[in-house]
Amino acid sequence: MKKIGSGKVREIYEVSDKELVIYTTDRVSAFDVILPTPVPEKGRVLNQLSLFWFDLTKDIVKNHLVSADPKDMPEEFSKEEYKDRVMLVKKLKMLPYEFIIGVTCGSMWKAYKAGEPFCGQVITGDYQLAQKLEKPILTPSTKATEGHDEYSVTHEGLVKDLGEELAQKLEDTCLRLFEKCYDYAYERGIIIADTKLEFGLDENGELVLADEVFTPDSSRFWNRDEYQVGTPP
Repeated sequence: MKKIGSGKVREIYEVSDKELVIYTTDRVSAFDVILPTPVPEKGRVLNQLSLFWFDLTKDIVKNHLVSADPKDMPEEFSKEEYKDRVMLVKKLKMLPYEFIIGVTCGSMWKAYKAGEPFCGQVITGDYQLAQKLEKPILTPSTKATEGHDEYSVTHEGLVKDLGEELAQKLEDTCLRLFEKCYDYAYERGIIIADTKLEFGLDENGELVLADEVFTPDSSRFWNRDEYQVGTPP
C-alpha cells in the first residue's frame, strides 16, 4: 500500500482519495526522539484509548474515524499483527496547529509567575503550581513538521489565519472536549493535566477531530489520590 506518512509512533497509508489507514506501532517517543526499544502491545493500548475517547466525544465534534472493524480494513491489514492497531479514517485537510489545553504548569506557569501574558492571554487570580484554572486556557502552537520547532500562537493569530468563525469554534470545541474528558477521568481517579488536540476540515469544510485523542502520548495523566496543589506531580 502507498505509505504517505511515518510519524514517531504511527504509520499512515492511503486507501483511496477519501480514506486512510492509521497503524499504531509499539514505538516509544520521548521529547521527539524515538527510543530503540519498543514496548510490546503499546500500539494496541493507544489505538483502543483513542477509539474510546472518539466515541465519548462524538456528540461535541465529528471525528475522523470511519471504522475500526477488521472486516472494513483493506486486505493488507487483515493479519493478526494489525489487530486492534488500525483505524480506517477520513482524509482531511489538516490544520497546521496543535491545540494544547490544561492546568497551570510548564511554560504557562513561568509566564504566570512573571506576570507575563501566555499566548497573548493574561492569567488572573491567585494560583499555585499544578492548580486547575477556573477556566482552562487554550494555548495553540504551530505544528512542527520535524524536530521540536513549535511556536505559540495567539487568538489574534488564529483569527488572522483561519478567520473569526473557525478560530472561535476551535477554541469552544477544545474547551468542551477537555472539560468533558477531564470530568470523566477525574471521577475514576485520574487527572488529565493537559492534552494536545488536532483537527482538520472535511470535504464540506466542517471541523473534524483527528489524529489521536487523550492518550498518554498526547496528554499528561496524574494520579488523583497523590495529587497536591503546589507541588509538581
